[in-house]
Amino acid sequence: MSTLTRRRLLGSAARLAASLPMLSAFGNAQAQAAARHDVRDYGARGDGKTVDSGAINAAIEAAARAGGGTVHVPPGRYLSASIRLRSRVTLHLEAGAVIEAVDWKVAPYDLPEPNAAGGNYQDFGHSHWKNSLIWGIGLDSVAITGTGHIDGKGLNPGYRKLPDGSIRYDADGGPGEGNKAIALRECNNVLLRDFGILRGGHFGILATGCSNVTVDNLRIDTNRDGMDIDCCSNVRISRCSVNSPWDDGICLKASYALGRIAACDNITISDCYVAGNFDVGTLLDGTFKRSTPDYHSGRFGRIKLGTESNGDFRNITITNCIFDDCRGLAIESVDGSHIEDLTISNITMRKVANDPIFICLGARLRGPDAPPVGTIRRVNISNIVVSGAQAGFTSTISGLPGHPVEDIHLSNLRLHVEGGGTAMLRDAVPLEKPTAYPEPGMFGPCPAYGLYVRHAAGVDVDHVTVTYAQPDARAAFVLENVRDAVFSAVNAQPGSGGAALFDLRSVTDFTVRDARRVQDQHVPGTVQRKRI
Repeated sequence: MSTLTRRRLLGSAARLAASLPMLSAFGNAQAQAAARHDVRDYGARGDGKTVDSGAINAAIEAAARAGGGTVHVPPGRYLSASIRLRSRVTLHLEAGAVIEAVDWKVAPYDLPEPNAAGGNYQDFGHSHWKNSLIWGIGLDSVAITGTGHIDGKGLNPGYRKLPDGSIRYDADGGPGEGNKAIALRECNNVLLRDFGILRGGHFGILATGCSNVTVDNLRIDTNRDGMDIDCCSNVRISRCSVNSPWDDGICLKASYALGRIAACDNITISDCYVAGNFDVGTLLDGTFKRSTPDYHSGRFGRIKLGTESNGDFRNITITNCIFDDCRGLAIESVDGSHIEDLTISNITMRKVANDPIFICLGARLRGPDAPPVGTIRRVNISNIVVSGAQAGFTSTISGLPGHPVEDIHLSNLRLHVEGGGTAMLRDAVPLEKPTAYPEPGMFGPCPAYGLYVRHAAGVDVDHVTVTYAQPDARAAFVLENVRDAVFSAVNAQPGSGGAALFDLRSVTDFTVRDARRVQDQHVPGTVQRKRI
């Protein structure tokens, strides 16, 4: 054999060897594409009468045994108890497919797993996952997709009406009751995309201790929380619409449900819509109806951090979102959490039911070993438009004595409030309630109609405009126990009856410049009371 021939043969062998991984990958891709499992082939009827969860679970198990695949749910109504997700399996809800939570007395749900370690510091709903319509624990590469729907009709929403007519929240439910629409714990590489949730039980979605999560283009119409992202990292929430008139819309938490302290970090929330005053079901059908002009006077909705806050919140952005007829933005550390490095921008709020912006550091300290007070720092809020903010509520930034919130920057805000505050409120002193459940309005009457800041350091406010619909006799801005505050290019409608623009109470190192109606000035020392 000649040297040239030998070289040609060796080159051909090398090219063949190099192509084998590509051929193998192509074969695997073909096998994955072929791994389609139709739930009807496993006995599902989809007739709205037969309990189909056994067939759906059989299809999921078959896909898992094959190394992964997609379980298709074709059009129909599938009554189900607990559906158990598996790694490398996608549950795909085709258009017209509805998975409906069956009444637990017809078919019981999986029992909640024991959680003695972490179940004492948050309510029952946060502390268990298996008692859900769809659940997964310790999975990798799991997805729910498609334009079908999940209807939690048979789920326990986490409250009960008592014989006297009152409501008891966070009801545990009996053995066999389902508590959530979707519950995931310690899963990695999660995709939730394109489907709708109606009546999600206590939580439409509860994800705890998960990483690399994508939640995209969901429509959630429910009576309790829309989605809770708890102790998760690397999460992308986008293009979601949530109507939740009795609880929060999108909520980030860092609870002790895992039996350990874990952070909620590297989170983005973008291009989302949250509402809190439409009849449940009317977001999904597109009618956006209200039973009465004010369907729910205590309406919720909103995007919130907390209240469960044992772990830290870090590196979080909330952008390009709409708040519609619901509560405002809430950032709360009350259980020792360090909340830091937040960017919130390009938000529109209409008919805000309480404080448009509520930042609160508290000392409830619910957790093991008596955790110390946490911190809130490096928060940047910009490009916010608010209209119709409810009378009696004021945007509030509140730390604790000896524990100021720090490095807060507000810029390019336009706040239009209902107003109506009287001169009697000018000297109001909001209460200190360090151990109380954090909620806007908790401190009592507020002496400001635009912004109230207390126990804070390093507050930078620029290009903020505040106006009211009805005359308001309070100051626009009230600062109490604040140091190093700069207000630049602010504009506020003058309070009626000669009210000041600023009311400073125990304030150190205050600067105002380029503001309308007041001259530039710097207060270098500490003033106990000064109106500007």
